[in-house]
Amino acid sequence: MLYFARWKIALIILVVLAGLASTLPNFLSPDTLRAWPDWLPKRQIVLGLDLQGGAYLLYEVDRKDYEAKRLTTLVSDIRRTLREEPRIGYTGLGIQGSSVQVRIRDLTRLDEAKTRLEALRNPLVSSLFGGQEIDEFAITASDDGLVRFEFTEEGLAQRVRSVVQQSIEVIRRRVDELGTTEPNIQRQGEDRILVEAPGESDPQRLKALVGQTAQLTFHMVDTSMSGEQALQSRPPVGSIVLNSVDDPPLPYLVEEAPLLSGEDLTDAQVSFDQRTNEPVVNFRFNTAGARKFAVVTQQNVGRPFAIVLDDEVISAPVIREPITGGSGQISGSFTVETANDLAVLLRAGALPAKLTVIEERSIGPGLGQDSIDAGKLASYIGAAAVVIFMILAYGRFGVIADLALAANVLLIFGALTFLQATLTLPGIAGIVLTIGMAVDANVLIFERIREETRAGRSAISAIDAGFSRALGTILDANITTLIAALILFQLGSGPIRGFAVTLAIGIFTTVFSAFTLSRLLISLWVRKRRPSQLPI
Repeated sequence: MLYFARWKIALIILVVLAGLASTLPNFLSPDTLRAWPDWLPKRQIVLGLDLQGGAYLLYEVDRKDYEAKRLTTLVSDIRRTLREEPRIGYTGLGIQGSSVQVRIRDLTRLDEAKTRLEALRNPLVSSLFGGQEIDEFAITASDDGLVRFEFTEEGLAQRVRSVVQQSIEVIRRRVDELGTTEPNIQRQGEDRILVEAPGESDPQRLKALVGQTAQLTFHMVDTSMSGEQALQSRPPVGSIVLNSVDDPPLPYLVEEAPLLSGEDLTDAQVSFDQRTNEPVVNFRFNTAGARKFAVVTQQNVGRPFAIVLDDEVISAPVIREPITGGSGQISGSFTVETANDLAVLLRAGALPAKLTVIEERSIGPGLGQDSIDAGKLASYIGAAAVVIFMILAYGRFGVIADLALAANVLLIFGALTFLQATLTLPGIAGIVLTIGMAVDANVLIFERIREETRAGRSAISAIDAGFSRALGTILDANITTLIAALILFQLGSGPIRGFAVTLAIGIFTTVFSAFTLSRLLISLWVRKRRPSQLPI
């Protein structure tokens, strides 16, 4: 157990040096790091929301909004299905509460209509690995020709879970565009989403950017009457009145059916108008969208069309000439920031349903600094107590254990920096706990060496037996702790996961430093001093 080949010694030294190199940038200023060569490590440890401040937002998916959108889509699907050749006559198609109903006129064709409409049940798979299929809608038909679609309980729950997952991906793309450091975005329960953005200096901007549905559509403007006239009378069939984003808002009469949607966009970037030098947003369509946009602009030269975001008109330019390049421009009373936010929203895509903020917290950097200072003080006190105890209890061997402890802490911070794992306040508690636990293995080894010495073994034999016989106990203790850390990480959230990460990293570094590194240091001391008695 005390013999080390040269390559093993070199490997142990390299691991410690790698931990030192990875940890060192945390003690340097950003200006110093920028001056370093590119081949040197430059990444610093990522501080969590509770240490560097930032925004904490908890959203809930608006089920009513999703149900309304989904039922509206279902109405369109039913209309399209019944109008397929040969057509089936119907009446009374519309939304009634939380269901959709339609009445088939010719009762002799009721069975044919039911067969066609069966495809709109929308079967869903209940799990990733092909579990049992469940229907999103249940269909009931009465003898008088009334057909009703209603959500199934399991189907609605499955769709809400899907909406939450889609929303998480959209939010992640939006927050990543802001450049926020290591945002934490995750599901909470069945229909809630947690967003933590450490270091975000403008929580209100983040809130507006994350929570906006950002459903972009393009509509032709109905010029048969003005928006004011449509408000005073009734809009023509197939047209609706939408307000602009201006203050005060201006009414626009637009065709209800959109020509294009944001799903046809591939990119959106901020630029400046060459004539007015005002910020604008340039967008580009995909191939299918570019083709449809070209046809629309060719057929409507001289007519205005409205660019609508979340049922508000943000721009209504006149089509001067056919636009066949697949790109366009959105102009308005933009600042650079609002134009950039709009471009971010368009690139990230629309949310499938509205999100409601149910909890909001803004943590200042001053509070985070207080937490860091308190964590440092606790670490210093814990480390000092451990160092003094080990020296008093085990003398020279205690000094070796303290050197291994210092390497252990170094490796923990090095691993956190290398993995870019987020360090939170509970994470600091995990490090302090690791400092206290780190010498447990050394205590087991040293006590075993004492027992072997009392049993009459020689110094070298006692050391060798102490390490070999304590190994099983050390592994058992740390493996059980590692299992607990994995369970905490899997089932916990935010702060609990931060504690679990540092605890798990600390387990690996503890076994390495307490068993491997301290054994190497004792081996080198034995080889140099050849002691006949042990100072323990």
